[in-house]
Amino acid sequence: MVRTGAMNVVLDAFDAPAPLRMVAYTLGWPFQWLGYKGDPSMPPATRAITALGPAYIKFGQVLSTRPDVVGEDMARQLRVLQDKLPPFPREVAMAEVAKELGRPVDEIFTEFSEPIAAASIAQVHRARLTETGQDVAVKVLRPGVERAFRKDVDAFYFAARIAELFAPGAKRLRPMDVITHFDGVVRGELDLRLESAAASEFADNTSNDAGFQLPPVLWNYSARRVMTLGWADGLPIGDNDALDAAGHDRHALGERVLSLFLNHALRDGYFHADMHQGNMKVAANGDIIAYDFGIMGHIDLYTRRVYAEILYGFIKRDYQRVAEVHFEAGYVPATQDVDEFARALRAVGEPIFGMDATHISMGRLLNYLFEVTERFGMETRTELILLQRTMVVVEGVARSLDPRINIWDVAKPVVEDYIKSSIGPRAIASDLGKTALVLARFGPRLPTLVERALIAQAQEPEDKSARRPWKRAAAAGAAVGVLATLIITHAI
Repeated sequence: MVRTGAMNVVLDAFDAPAPLRMVAYTLGWPFQWLGYKGDPSMPPATRAITALGPAYIKFGQVLSTRPDVVGEDMARQLRVLQDKLPPFPREVAMAEVAKELGRPVDEIFTEFSEPIAAASIAQVHRARLTETGQDVAVKVLRPGVERAFRKDVDAFYFAARIAELFAPGAKRLRPMDVITHFDGVVRGELDLRLESAAASEFADNTSNDAGFQLPPVLWNYSARRVMTLGWADGLPIGDNDALDAAGHDRHALGERVLSLFLNHALRDGYFHADMHQGNMKVAANGDIIAYDFGIMGHIDLYTRRVYAEILYGFIKRDYQRVAEVHFEAGYVPATQDVDEFARALRAVGEPIFGMDATHISMGRLLNYLFEVTERFGMETRTELILLQRTMVVVEGVARSLDPRINIWDVAKPVVEDYIKSSIGPRAIASDLGKTALVLARFGPRLPTLVERALIAQAQEPEDKSARRPWKRAAAAGAAVGVLATLIITHAI
């Protein structure tokens, strides 16, 4: 950071206090010759992050969606990291396509363009299929990207171990578990067959979503390091001037980005976890087109219900219930005081509801949230990392379209609909039905299980069973319970 001149820029963007600045320069200045030089033609922060490697670029992409955290100038500079990084040569991409698909590129495509977008892991070319004349987008992984990511992740593991060793307070953040989670996400992103499968599943889930499109996967032209999708025409969702000139309603687009994400997360439990501006377009008819499915988030039904109750509590400003849900889910240690936690949450929520969205400082809000988690001993929940990260990114995209958008106003109808369908009498009946179906699958095995339990009890030494008559009663009770379950299941 010092060698590229980015240290000042970054410290200014985060309003770093003087002591931190002094420590940063004391540690950085004598060793700046060890730092990567980077591309001098780039702005300092972008130059430093790009030089560090693909894993750091991912972090820069998140920051690029939050001008309210890093400032407008910094966010604009970091936007380059989304899809405008230096590409690798077209000839290298064509050789990779031929190797992966097992055929010369000239046989597969009548046209194969220069790179039209380049990000940390791959770049995209526009091509035309020989067989059908269809225009397609061909995504090709960067040469050596697997090795580069492995190097970055190894460095993250080292940093996590150092943090756990020398900063005991960081243990609640579970740095090793976080990096392990990140490692798994990255490994999936480096196999484009898995991305093709994710795109196909996502398309099935969202086929009836109004105002939302996904380009189809062309499986015959996809492999581990190459992925081919149908071409999607549209304007970049990050180009406000172009959207205005085309007559699109940016406020409506921002609301739709938020509501789509919430619907996918709550309704399906499967959502696009990399929804920055570089991965979305706006079609001529106003539909949002999403692509790049390398990072997808999955949350189970129980977690979705917890998440929905927390959001609903904030929307209703019922901070006591929000606190109780945290305790019930085990997010806050039971030794803490639920009433104190509710008051801390009120300090988080009230500024959001009582202030215009343009005046809310997300940086200060996130800082206070971190203080709350530290005060109440909350540990990092790895199953929520992608959800929380995507929430931050999606709100940033929506606010870049319309700074006055308030996430809670948009979330209210989506969350209320989910609460009605998933938490209540209908949900209980549905859960019981699913439980009955699971038990029914074990129906043929239940007599055998009962017989084994009775035989095991009968074979127990007489003197021991005599001293513990409760065991016989327990075995008999278990047998009766299993039989009753079998009868009830088949009745249902």
